[in-house]
Formats: sequence, structure tokens, C-alpha cells
Amino acid sequence: MTTGRLEAAVGYVFADSGLLQTALTHRSHSSPHNERLEFIGDAVLNCVVALELYRRFPTLAEGDMSRLRANLVRQETLHQIADALALGEMLRLGEGELKSGGHQRPSILADAVEAMIGAVQLDGGFDAAAALVVGLYESRLTAIVPGQQIKDPKTRLQEYLQGRRMALPQYALMDTSGEAHAQNFRVVCEVVGLRLRTEGVGQSRRAAEQMAAERALENLK
Repeated sequence: MTTGRLEAAVGYVFADSGLLQTALTHRSHSSPHNERLEFIGDAVLNCVVALELYRRFPTLAEGDMSRLRANLVRQETLHQIADALALGEMLRLGEGELKSGGHQRPSILADAVEAMIGAVQLDGGFDAAAALVVGLYESRLTAIVPGQQIKDPKTRLQEYLQGRRMALPQYALMDTSGEAHAQNFRVVCEVVGLRLRTEGVGQSRRAAEQMAAERALENLK
């Protein structure tokens, strides 16, 4: 994917293309890298998500909004967003990270999403960054049902299938990669009755299973 295609996918064209390049540059590659932009992006993301929850759900208590925000801005969710944008294809990584599968590492991908948000903040201001965040999160924000317990993807997929009297999904570990201290797990989720097979990658087997389940739910929708 080119930077132009990424800009089209997120709905924002940079005036300073160098900011986007920096946002996609990991510290293992060169300097300037994306850690400072990530710092800005993290703050903007939390602020925008908080504002959207406050605006969309006027009856929600502070504690409920805090739990929803934490779920929306966690690494797993950011990894899913990065994956949907094929962000890993565009990351600039050092040789060591390339060999160890850094372009698939959830932490690196999640950081790159935050760095991209930070880059938009510096390039176009808060309104542009807020519009980017809302665009990336629209489907997740729309899916929130006030008062409904927040359930993880594996639980939601299981309940979906049970409600239709179908066999439960099967999860299988396909492989692991990376150094012992930073492993990536690749898991397959298979729903036999629907001939549906999805994959997930995470820094733990559980995280990989959750991503695979989320992708299965997206296919079912």
C-alpha cells in the first residue's frame, strides 16, 4: 500500500508528508521515529473517544464511560484497526525487527496508529485528528449498547452460535514467531457449520484468539 492509498483509506491528506513517514518509522529503523508522535496521538485518542462517549450516551455514568474508553483504546483494538488498514505493509522497520516479524507485532502496530493520529494533530489540528479517530472508530462506537455488559469477541461469537444452535468455534495455534521476550502467536478460528475460517495474531494466544473471533464476527455481520 502506498501512502496515498493510506491517506485515502483514513480520509486525510497530509500537507507535510514527512509527518506521515515519521509516524510509520519504528525506532529500530532510523531517527526521527514515531515515539514522540505516539505520545501526542495517545492523548488525542483518549480525549476524542471520551468526548464521543459523552456526546453519544448522555445517560452513561462516569465509571461506565471509563470502562468503555479503556476497551476502545487498548492495544488489541488498535491492532485490529492497524490490521484493517494494512498498516504493517507500510512500517519502516530495522533489519532485526523485519526478521522477527515486527510488521505483525501488535504493540508496534498499535503504536503506529497512535503515531498517525498524532501526525494528523500536528499537520491539521485537533478537528482533523478528531475526524480521523471518529472515522476509525465509527463502527465500534455505533455497536455500543448502553447498559449492556461489555463482552469480549470470543464470548460474543460463542453466544451468536449458541443462539442459532450451531457448534462452537474451534481455535488452533498455527505457529509462533519472534524472540522469547516478544513472541507473536498466530491462531485460526474455524466455524465448521458456516465454513468460516479466520486468523488472528497477538502477543499471547488469548489475544490472537480474540482477534480471530472478532474477524469471524465481522464476517458474520
